[in-house]
Amino acid sequence: MTEAQQRGFDEGWSQWGIDYRPELLNFDELFGGPGERVLEIGFGMGQSLLDMAAARPSSHYLGVEVHRPGVGRLLHGVQELGLSNVRAMCHDAVDVLENCIAPGSLQRIQIFFPDPWHKKRHNKRRLIQPEFTELLASRLSPGGILHLATDWEPYAEHMLEVLNNCTALENSGENGGFVPRPEERPLTKFELRGQRLGHGVWDLLYRRGSAA
Repeated sequence: MTEAQQRGFDEGWSQWGIDYRPELLNFDELFGGPGERVLEIGFGMGQSLLDMAAARPSSHYLGVEVHRPGVGRLLHGVQELGLSNVRAMCHDAVDVLENCIAPGSLQRIQIFFPDPWHKKRHNKRRLIQPEFTELLASRLSPGGILHLATDWEPYAEHMLEVLNNCTALENSGENGGFVPRPEERPLTKFELRGQRLGHGVWDLLYRRGSAA
């Protein structure tokens, strides 16, 4: 962990960090009032989350990340930008979803560039699997959005197959496919570099149906 990341964690956790407890979170209490509830899973170093939170100050962002340096970097950014609409948890996303997020309570869930686990023998470790997808869908409110992105085409195809088979979710892409990058998802430096090298990025956008 760098000095800035450690300082961000040490100085920011008491104000913007949430210690994991197996009990439901009260978003209105956490953020001081009502607002769009957005969960980002695996935010890495947090730059996209910071950019989105700065652009949408009336939305409330909860970021969940197991990588402590990334949490420190996010909290450092929150302090630098003076944001009040970001909270962070340093814990496993499945535990958080199962025990801390009420069913039907989120307007948006975003998962950008999760680990693709390239080797075939490791594919079972991929985050996006049928059981986890059902859990994600259950936490969205009717009409709520699930947005994913990856730069690894085999994982993109895997995501598409798994998500298209989730009856609670409706694919917003043409003919049940991928979508162009929505404007609200910021381009990362890594992604821009990849574009210059001709690398692709695949976005997937789903809505929870009213009957889910």
